[in-house]
Amino acid sequence: MLLAAGLAFATTMSGVAGASTSSPGPSPESSPPSSSDMSPPVSPDMSPSPEGSPFGAGCARIRERIADLADQPVGTAISEVPELSTLADAVQRAGLADRLNTAKDITVFAPDNAAFEALPQEKRDAVMADKELLTRIVSYHVVEGKKSPAHLENATLKTLQGQELRVKGSGDDLTVNDAKVVCGDIPTANATVYVLDKVLMPQ
Repeated sequence: MLLAAGLAFATTMSGVAGASTSSPGPSPESSPPSSSDMSPPVSPDMSPSPEGSPFGAGCARIRERIADLADQPVGTAISEVPELSTLADAVQRAGLADRLNTAKDITVFAPDNAAFEALPQEKRDAVMADKELLTRIVSYHVVEGKKSPAHLENATLKTLQGQELRVKGSGDDLTVNDAKVVCGDIPTANATVYVLDKVLMPQ
C-alpha cells in the first residue's frame, strides 16, 4: 500500500510540473491589431467627394432624372428637367446655353418654375422679353467652382454677373440671398446645381 501511495503521489506531482511549464495562451489584450484596425483615421479636413449627394424636399420631384444629369453639361441638363423649363427658356433667350455648357467647374443656382411664377405676370413678361436684362439675371445665378454644401456655409460668392451672393446656413439648410435651396448638390458634367424657390435679382 505504501508503494501504491508513493506512485500516485509521484504521478500527481509530474502533472503539476507539466502544467506549470506549458506556455500560457495569448490574452485578448496582447493580441496584435488586425489590418482592419490599422487603417488611418479620416481627417475632418479632407476634401468633399466630387460626386454630388442631392438633398432637400424639392429633390423628390426630379429624383428620377438626377442620375441622368451627371454626364450632361449644365445648360443641357437644365433643359432636361421639366421643373426648370422656365429657367431653360431664359437661358436660351439670353443666349447663354453654350457658355454654360462649355464653362469649366461652375455652380448654378437654378430657380424652379414656381419661383418664376411667383413674379408678377407683368414683371415676368418684361424680364423674359429683355435679352440684356435676362442675361444679367441668369449670370447672377452662376458662380465659379463646383461648390459643395460645405463650401457654401455662410459664404459670400462673386457671380459671373459681377455682383455678390450671400449664403446663410449650413448642411441641407441653406439660403441664397432670400431664396431657399429646395434641392441641392446636384451633379452635372461641368457644374453643381442648387434649385431655389425664388428668382435672384441683381441690384
